This record gives sequence, C-alpha cells and structure tokens, in this order.
Amino acid sequence: AFLAIWLETRLTKNEILKLYLDRAYMGGGTFGVDGAAHFYFNKSVRDVNLAEAAMLAGLFKAPTKYAPHVNLPAARARANQVLDNMVDAGFMTEGQVFGARRNPATAVDRRDENSPNYYLDWAFDEMRKLVDTFPKSYTERVFVVRTTIDMNVQHAAEEAIENQLRQFGRDYHATQAATVVADLDGGIRAMVGGRDYGASQFNRATDAMRQPGSSFKPYVYTTALLNGFKPTSTIVDGPVCIGNWCPQNYGHSYSGTVTLTQALTRSINVVPVKLSIALGGKGGPKAGRAKIVEVARKFGIVTPLPDTPSLPIGADAVDVLEHAVAYATFPNKGKAVTPHAILEVRTGAGDLVWRYDRDGPKPRQIIPPSVAADMAMMMSHVVSEGTARRAILDGIPAAGKTGTTNNYRDAWFVGYTGNFVCGVWYGNDDYSPTNRLTGGSLPAQTWHDIMTAAHRGVEIKDIAGVAAPAKPTAAAAAKMAASEDDATPAPPPVLTKRGADILLRVEKMLDE
Repeated sequence: AFLAIWLETRLTKNEILKLYLDRAYMGGGTFGVDGAAHFYFNKSVRDVNLAEAAMLAGLFKAPTKYAPHVNLPAARARANQVLDNMVDAGFMTEGQVFGARRNPATAVDRRDENSPNYYLDWAFDEMRKLVDTFPKSYTERVFVVRTTIDMNVQHAAEEAIENQLRQFGRDYHATQAATVVADLDGGIRAMVGGRDYGASQFNRATDAMRQPGSSFKPYVYTTALLNGFKPTSTIVDGPVCIGNWCPQNYGHSYSGTVTLTQALTRSINVVPVKLSIALGGKGGPKAGRAKIVEVARKFGIVTPLPDTPSLPIGADAVDVLEHAVAYATFPNKGKAVTPHAILEVRTGAGDLVWRYDRDGPKPRQIIPPSVAADMAMMMSHVVSEGTARRAILDGIPAAGKTGTTNNYRDAWFVGYTGNFVCGVWYGNDDYSPTNRLTGGSLPAQTWHDIMTAAHRGVEIKDIAGVAAPAKPTAAAAAKMAASEDDATPAPPPVLTKRGADILLRVEKMLDE
C-alpha cells in the first residue's frame, strides 16, 4: 500500500503503465512487451500488428499458459478475448478487429532454441551491481559484456538433470534440481536453477536456501585439521549427546574407533559432532561450532549459519552457488575464490571498462596448502570407495562429498577435479520428503554426467593430495576412441583477452 501511494504521487498514470509494460513477465523467459515482441514475433513492439498486439496483451493474465510457443490455440483464443474486450469497451469497432480475427498471429518457432535463462538472470544482476561501481564519467548505460558461460557444459547440465528427473523423478518423488559448474577461478561455466524456466523463474541455484546435510562436513574436518588433528587421527564412533539432542548415524549403528578419513568416507554423523566438542575445549561445543562457522565463512559461505548443536552435520541452510564454489578451495591449494559471471565489460565503441583479472577480487589464501591436500585426499575416498561411487570419472581424479538431510528432503553431491567444481541438488519446492533419495544416487550420477561432458577436450589436471587414477587399459582406450565419433564436440576454450581484442579490431575494420 505504501509503495502504491509512493508511485501514485511521483509518477503519472502513463509512466506507471510503462513501468509495468517494461517489466512484467511475458512467458518464454522474457520480461517486458518489447522483449516479448522480439521473442514471439522477431520484431519490435513498435512494429506489431493488431493481431500480434492482442496476443501480447493476452499474456498478462497467465504468461506461461498463454505463451504462443507453448500453446498456440490457447494464445489465439485469449487474443480473441482481448479483441472482444476492446470492442465492448468502445475502443475499436467489430469491423476494425475483423482482420485480426481472420488472420490471427503466429509466433516464431523457437522449439529448438535453448537459452540459459537462469544463468542470464544471475549474470544480469551481477552486471547491474557492477555498473554501480564504475566511475561516474561513464554516462552511457549500454555495455558489451563477455561472460564465463560454456554453452556445451550448460547444455550437458540441463540434459543431465532432465534425463534423471524424467527417468527416476517419479520413483524418488523428486520434482526439482539445481546445479552450478565453475572453473577453479570461480567463473561459472553453467547454471541450472530448476527443471523448467518457463514454468518457474525462481533460481534454485542462487536463491533457494536448503540444508546441505553431510556435504557441510568438509568444513568441519578442515577446522579439525587446522587445530592439530590429522587424517589418521582416531576418534570413537559411539553415542554422544549435547543437551537432549543425540545424533544418529545413517544406519543407526556405531563403528567404534575410526580415523577421520574413514569417518568422512562413510559419512558418519557422530564424529563431526564429537569434533565440534573437542574443538571447543574448555569453551564447550558452542566455541567449537564458532570455529567451524569462521572457517566456512572464509571458504565463501555467506548465508546465515545459526548456532545449533546440529550445525556440524549440515542443519544450517546454504545455496548451491556458494556451496559449490567454496569447494574450489580444496583443489586450489587453499585459495578461496569468488563466484562470478562477468569476465569483461566494454562500451558499445569497444573501449575496455572493466576486466575481472584486473579489477575483480583476487583469490584469498585461507588454509595452508598442506591442509587442502589432506582434505582432497580424504574426500577422494568418498568417491573411490565411499558414498559417491557413482561419481567416479574414467581417468580423471575426483573428490567430493554427498549430503542427505532429515526425511530425505534434500540430496546433494558437491565435488571437484583439478579443472572444475560442480554442485548438484535434488529435492522439492514444497519441502516435502523424497522417497529415500540420497546424495550418492541421482546427485552423484548427475555430477558424473555433467563433469564427463565438461572435461571433453580439456587437459586433465591433477589435484594436490590425490593420486592420479590408473590409466585405462588398451582395450578400454580403444573402446573410448570408438565411441568418440558420437561424442559431444569438445568445449571451446574461454576467449582470452588478446583474442577478444583481435575480434574487436576485426569488427571495427568491417564497420569501416
């Protein structure tokens, strides 16, 4: 009510209407009537005819339901209703709308087009914040932006999620998923914020707060290693209580004395809780949890982490983007990076305004390289012999951690190689439980499929602390070579600054 009065006192009716027409969602991932006109009819809204204008006006009631590229008969029926309303209101006569009824609008066929809308929404928000930091001497508001996206990886991520949900979503009672793929500099190569952008523009990769479960434990074990523990240190997996809360392991059993590596590999819940108690010393468990939160913050977790006894086993919510990129600290030898979509910004004339490697935040050394290597070694066992065996990549060293929350509401796998980091989440928007979906099933399998595509044509890098996997046998190599004829093309390398400059010079020569 306050905002309505504020708008009413400061803007005219036409200005308010223009704001609405420029910003309303119009289906197909478009916002505003001009964007919708370009998307549906491949022309400016200034050039649409009466039939097309009626179809656009009909979208406001239910943009997804009446989108012509989704349901053309419904869109035409709705447009016809708009024309009826125009006649009834006296704005037009029946004779004037006769031609539009006789020749209804037809939308451009975009069924084969696949725009990375979740990624673009997030990149646009990042760019909008970035513009506010530019010197005031830049008065123009039109920029040419180069982003970090790799469309081959993006398509592979979308396809992997859709395939898994189509095949197994009903059995597991899982309806949504999200994933983020990033390079080790923090550049986001792919982002999927949900199954269908047309049905829901809510980005589950950046805006959904979900419990990470056991995928939060690497921050706990890192804190332990920073405070004198070692991967071979032993701890008793047995009953423990903090007040009236007593955590249980997945199988409701205990394993006795285990090393930290074994506890992480088998995702034992009791051990990180006992570590939080030990880390607190005389200050008690609360002091131990404060140390864990401090380490998570350094990794890049910015979402609120309320102090609860169950924090060490992932009871506090995070989002997929920050959680995935935080894991890049391990293969980065202890350096944390900032997730970003923008590599370079230029004016319309080609003048460089901003460049990430020059003006963006630099990597931060937050843990010693030796601790990062120890953690990578421990987490590699999760993939090779623990809960994430479905994530094993042929000939590529990998490490990560699964996560499954109470009542199976959230299932995660976050992992990395020497080249990329990727986080995958499955669950339901209404927070309803899945049918015993764990991080080692669909999330790990999806991660495997995405990362297999991401590493095609890429020089494989080692992870400090993780032994390189055995090379494939001659027979396996021959089989792999035979299958490459049907493989997805290798992803193009990210355009370098020199390459971008050359392309801009060529463009200017062509213009001249």
